[in-house]
Amino acid sequence: MRKTILVMVILSLSGVCFGQNWPQWRGPFLNGSADIKNLPASWSETENTAWELKLPGEGSATPVVWDNLLFLASTDSTYEKLYAICVDISGGKIVWQEEACRVTFDVPRNQQRNTKATSSPVTDGKRVYFLFGTGDLIAYDFKGQEIWSRNLSKDYGNFDLNWGYGSSPLLLEDKLIVQVLRRDRPWHRAAGDIEPHKSLVMALDGETGKNIWLIERKTDAQNESQDAYTTPMVYQGKERTDIIVVGGDYVTGHDPVNGKELWRFGYAPRKDRAWRLVPSPLVVDDLVYIVAPRGGQPMYAIKAGGSGTLTNDDVAWIFERYTPDVCTSLFYQGRLYVVDDSRRLLSCLDPKTGKQIWQGELGGRAVFRASPTGADGKIYCVNENGEVVVLAAGDEFKELFRTQLNESPTRSSIVAAAGRLFIRTPSKLICLMKKD
Repeated sequence: MRKTILVMVILSLSGVCFGQNWPQWRGPFLNGSADIKNLPASWSETENTAWELKLPGEGSATPVVWDNLLFLASTDSTYEKLYAICVDISGGKIVWQEEACRVTFDVPRNQQRNTKATSSPVTDGKRVYFLFGTGDLIAYDFKGQEIWSRNLSKDYGNFDLNWGYGSSPLLLEDKLIVQVLRRDRPWHRAAGDIEPHKSLVMALDGETGKNIWLIERKTDAQNESQDAYTTPMVYQGKERTDIIVVGGDYVTGHDPVNGKELWRFGYAPRKDRAWRLVPSPLVVDDLVYIVAPRGGQPMYAIKAGGSGTLTNDDVAWIFERYTPDVCTSLFYQGRLYVVDDSRRLLSCLDPKTGKQIWQGELGGRAVFRASPTGADGKIYCVNENGEVVVLAAGDEFKELFRTQLNESPTRSSIVAAAGRLFIRTPSKLICLMKKD
C-alpha cells in the first residue's frame, strides 16, 4: 500500500502503466527498483541485445523512460555543448537532439570527470526537465519544443562544488524540487562573483518554471563538508509528506508546501572539514536511510515523521563499515542492498533491523560509481570500467552473470523500463531485451 501511495504523490499517472516507466533517477518508486518481468539475466553482442546507439559525447546522467521514449543528457566530444536527447526505444533512433546550453567557463582539472551532464532528467509524462552543471534548467515537451528555461546559477550564484554539480531534480506532483548544497566560499570564483554563496532548496512550478518557494538550507559544516552531490527524496507518511535533503553534515525534512524545515539530524559529530556527501537518501516505509561521507562510515536508519532536532534516540539502527562513498543503496523485494563501492562488496540487510543477511564480493578491479538496480528478481550492478554483474535478489549471495563492456568511465545507473534494460556508457546507449 505504501508504494502505491508514494507513486500517487510523486506523479499524476495519466493512464499509463507506471511500473513500466523510469521517470526519475532512482526509478518509479525512488528506491532503485522497478516492477518489470522477463528481463535478460545474460547477454552478448548477438544474444538479447536489441540495439546500440552511438552518443555525441560522455555524461554520467542516468536516462529516464516514459512509454516508448527515453531521455538522456550528454556532452559533445569537446565537452563544450550540452545536449538534451530523446530516443525511440523500439528501434534505438534519436527522435530529437537539442543543444540545451554550453559550458562557457574553464572547467578546473579536478572537475573534468564531471561533464556538466551529470544530473538525470525527470519526466511527468507531459514534459521532460533537464538540469545541467551550468545551472541551466530547461523544460521540453515530448516533441522537443522548449517550454521554458532558466539559468539558476545566474539567479543564485555559480553551481561551484569542488567536483562539479551532480544533484538531480525531484519531481513531486507538479513541483520540481532542486537543491544546491555548496561551500559558502566558491572553489573557483568567477569574475564579479564576490558574494558568499548560500546553500538552497527550492520548488519550481513544473508548468512555468517560476519559483513556488525557496529557502536557505543552513549548516555549520565547514569547507568541503558543505558540498553535497545528493538528490532530494520524499517521505510519505500517514500524517504528512516530507522532502528529505541530506548534505552539509545534516539530513533535514521539509514541508513540500513551503519548504519549512521540520526536523534535522546531524551525522558528523567530528565536524570534519572534507566530508562532502554523494549517496542520496533512501526512504522505505517509516525509515530514512542515510550514509555518512567518504565510505566505510555509519549508515543510519532514522525514524521518519519527527520534529525539531533529532538525536540517537530517533535512530532505529546503525550499520557500520561496509558502506558506500558514492553509490545510493537499493531497496528491492523487502531487502536493502548496500554497495561498498571501493571494496567492491555488496551487503544484503533487513531494512527494519539492519541485520546483515549476507555479504558478497562483486569482483572486478574498478570501483563502483553507478547505483545498483533491482528488477525481475535480479540485481544489476556496473563498475566504472563497464563490467556488469547480475545477481539473484534474495537471502543468499548468488552471481548469475558477468560481462565486460570495456567502456570507461561508466557511471550511469542501469535502467529497467518497458521490458528492457538500458546501459549508458561513455560512448553509447545499449538496449537489452530478452528474446523468446
